Amino acid sequence: MEDRWLQTLIDGLHSRYAGVTKGEVANYIPELGKASPDHFGIAIATSAGQVFETGNSDTLFTLQSVSKPFAFGMALEAFGEEKVARHVGVEPSGDSFNSIELEKVTNRPFNPMVNAGAITVTALLYQKYGDQAMDRILTRLSAAAGRDLGIDEDVYRSESKTGHRNRAIAYLLLNFDMVPEEVEPALDLYFKQCSILVNTRDLAIMSATLCNLGKNPVTGEEVYDLDAVRNMLSIMFTCGMYDYSGEWAYRVGVPAKSGVSGGVMAVVNRQLGIASYSPKLDAKGNSCRGINVCTDLAQELGLHTFDCMNAGSSYLKAML
Repeated sequence: MEDRWLQTLIDGLHSRYAGVTKGEVANYIPELGKASPDHFGIAIATSAGQVFETGNSDTLFTLQSVSKPFAFGMALEAFGEEKVARHVGVEPSGDSFNSIELEKVTNRPFNPMVNAGAITVTALLYQKYGDQAMDRILTRLSAAAGRDLGIDEDVYRSESKTGHRNRAIAYLLLNFDMVPEEVEPALDLYFKQCSILVNTRDLAIMSATLCNLGKNPVTGEEVYDLDAVRNMLSIMFTCGMYDYSGEWAYRVGVPAKSGVSGGVMAVVNRQLGIASYSPKLDAKGNSCRGINVCTDLAQELGLHTFDCMNAGSSYLKAML
């Protein structure tokens, strides 16, 4: 019964929002502008390993900023919280994700979910792993997805060719000793990290890996340490939806991350991984349909962290 219930729920949400035309496909990275504005997929993975999907859930898209919390978790495990905190903060910036702005006293990026912070995190990973860094990132994210992932070479080249703002950010970080000297190879790694290909089902399982305390609920593989997951979810809750993060925390109330290719993932601790894909974005860079889907799911299932149904969540657990 629960299988039909959840499948019917996401099928209904897909029908409800498939006709939404609001938003624009990102084109500041030329390859992203080629995405079909009609593509729309939804997937849910439970902490017990059940997966439900609808719409264009098999359509591939690049992770873009959704890669940021996964790289942050790797850095926390590789260096520890204290060292990472010397290079990147944890405060919401209130600015757009690609803002060229650092903390006034420390000169750190505000948090690892904006580009400045994400570039810093990736530069640290490059410093530690060198030319093996991309293989390590791919291996870890593949473990979270439960299958081997790859890179969209066309998007990677497009990002590299047009990523002048990110280069400006990286050299500002170098000026304040926030990143190591190897700026260009670290930037190259960042462009590749953002160009990792997934589909909506993959993203739901990656989200469910975080909801399941770092263990992929489908494959059973341990992917992240408990402490890393706690910190990843914390920063996603406060900073994961760009400068819509406060509104998201108020209305949806779960950790989440979006990307300019149209992906959104949301994590309901110990219960669900939610994912959607629709490339039409609002002015802040978030998928319009993705926000609608997650907002409705939060309201209909009582998913908000501070909702009375979420504490203990006997109703939701009984249904799942």
